Amino acid sequence: MGKQQRPEDKSFLSAKHIHLIGIGGSGMCPLAELLLSRGYKITGSDRSENANVKRLRTLGVVVYSEHTAENIAGADLVAYSAAVPNSNPEMIAADTSGVPKMERSQLLGAVTRCYNNVIGVSGTHGKTSVCSMITQILLINKQNPNAVIGGKLPMVDSSCVVGNSETLVCESCEFVDSFLEFSPDITVLLNIDDDHMDYFKTIKNLQNSFKKFVSMGKICYANGDDALVKEVVADIDSKIVTYGFGENNDYYPQNIVSGKHGFCFDVMHSGKKVGHLEMHAPGKHNIYNGLAAFAVCYEMGVDSIGIADALSKFTGAGRRFEFIGDAKGITVVDDYAHHPTEMAATLQAAKTLDYKKVIVVFQPYTYSRVALLRDDMINALSLADKVFLTPIVAAREENVYGVKSEDITDKLSDACVVQDYNKLADEMVASADSGDLIITMGAGDIFKVAHIVLEKLK
Repeated sequence: MGKQQRPEDKSFLSAKHIHLIGIGGSGMCPLAELLLSRGYKITGSDRSENANVKRLRTLGVVVYSEHTAENIAGADLVAYSAAVPNSNPEMIAADTSGVPKMERSQLLGAVTRCYNNVIGVSGTHGKTSVCSMITQILLINKQNPNAVIGGKLPMVDSSCVVGNSETLVCESCEFVDSFLEFSPDITVLLNIDDDHMDYFKTIKNLQNSFKKFVSMGKICYANGDDALVKEVVADIDSKIVTYGFGENNDYYPQNIVSGKHGFCFDVMHSGKKVGHLEMHAPGKHNIYNGLAAFAVCYEMGVDSIGIADALSKFTGAGRRFEFIGDAKGITVVDDYAHHPTEMAATLQAAKTLDYKKVIVVFQPYTYSRVALLRDDMINALSLADKVFLTPIVAAREENVYGVKSEDITDKLSDACVVQDYNKLADEMVASADSGDLIITMGAGDIFKVAHIVLEKLK
């Protein structure tokens, strides 16, 4: 079972007890669950008492709420996320006691070599949505997939799916080249945009990383409408299958009509109708996402009617235009969009739906992204009727750029910055009327505001 392991996988292959630092994170939690299913003893630590931590505890995982050297006792391997500093007591304890360490992407890479059909979904935007779509299609059609997704799949209320097949659907992020640790058999390349430029510096460097990734697989499903993607796949040895709106693609849509929840369209393959999809996730970008998921699963042998059935039940991944609730005729939605292309796609999708006003609060994530993409963020946010911003989330950075959220709101006609979440929710509720849509948007903890807003409305 599995494929050729790399020398650096040795400590993983010999381990029985793995300890994960930051186990409650969106990348660590599904990995912990998958490792648990493979028979490893799993322990972890996380200062956050979030839903992921609570879920892992119900599965029998011991999760410590403080970081101490004693936590790694008995572990054969310590795994950590990129956010964990070397000064963490558990990292120091591992070094002192000689316990091997693996960064999360290295460990997930080793895990991908335990499966013979790894589907690596890559691209700047849409990875979580397409991973979720493919996983849902395979689940509903009894293919028993395994999956590690960057957001929750509502159908299973988890970002991990454990199956008994050789298929592993794996969200493959380009940040700091982490996806180059993986060993995919099938790759998907959704799009390429200027993100993580603090690391890549140039678009050419970014393209080169994607090229290395898709070259690892036997077959690549590529967005044939994206110029940067086309350059990447132009001369790779893997088989290329393209999808997109252009009829020169292998898979393309025809007879597109706007439905109540999203677009409906026929799926064409080499001039012949092979399926019909009714998307329940709004926006033109979800036509691309639906086509990518369809192509992958159809060529794996899943019946087109079964694919359509699964996608008609897909209402979005967690934090991807996720319906939080409605009260007093006001709908509240949460979305992870934090890059201007995603922000614009989300707000354009919102504008195609039947709402009177679209009110958005955006939480900018990292100073470098705001410094590089501020004008594009302003253009995207101008699609909304009223805009609120929070201060910028520093994440891993210092503000060497001298940027602030006011640099965005000052260029918009009806916008302001509010720091306190409770006050922010009050102001959003006061600005909304029956028939309006409120969106909380960003990669940090802005989703909390959606729930506060809903409580205040009720």
